[in-house]
Amino acid sequence: MSIETAVPENDVQDTQLITAQEAAKLFEEGALLIDVRSEGGRASTGAVPGAVVVNREHVEEDFSPESAHRLAQLSGTDQKIVVFCGSVNGSRPVAQKLQVLGYANAVHVDGGFPALRDAGIPTTGPTAPPVESAPPVGSAQASTDSVASER
Repeated sequence: MSIETAVPENDVQDTQLITAQEAAKLFEEGALLIDVRSEGGRASTGAVPGAVVVNREHVEEDFSPESAHRLAQLSGTDQKIVVFCGSVNGSRPVAQKLQVLGYANAVHVDGGFPALRDAGIPTTGPTAPPVESAPPVGSAQASTDSVASER
């Protein structure tokens, strides 16, 4: 048994994971930010102006040097790329795929979008109210509000 097979996968260090502060510095230096969150995720939490939105299912198509649909923002496989999602669970697979495609400087953000926002990266939004914020129609709160307004 080799040492590599004896180490559980969860204990393997993620060498592509960086802090939001490190990501903010890379962003200031001109790194390409890649947002792999869903449209709903961006609408409910906000967005980073200038970040390129990429569907996680189309990474190979969007980044492969041979692809006819390669992103116009890509300058080469040596480009610094920062991937973020709502958490590392969404960004890690994309960063790993980019590394396989030859992007040696692809990293992802620990804490995702919330950490980037907290680190001072400019953001906009949210553009849609969180689902939990509105009480259901006919709820006790709604009927209390309507009774209070009738007084």
